[in-house]
Amino acid sequence: MSSEVYFVPVSKRGVMSIPAALRRRFKLDTPGAQVKVTVDEANEQMVLAPHVAIPADQAWYWTPEWQAGEREVDADIANGRVTTYLTDEEFLASFKDE
Repeated sequence: MSSEVYFVPVSKRGVMSIPAALRRRFKLDTPGAQVKVTVDEANEQMVLAPHVAIPADQAWYWTPEWQAGEREVDADIANGRVTTYLTDEEFLASFKDE
């Protein structure tokens, strides 16, 4: 297994810049990207890893369109614009009435 090594300067304020190629490679150039810092006390190391705040398979839920729908449903519930069914049969029967 090969390893890549990068030496990155740290400013007086503790700021460091991840090289652009690595930011692109690990999707850290996207808005809201985060880096997880893990401290390995036994080996006196800190490990930086890209962190996906929203897993890719759940990203659809956080799209502006889906969130607009969620707000609409919340408003419908808050204003009583819902129908409640006590049983599955009652729910299915409601389709026959249309």
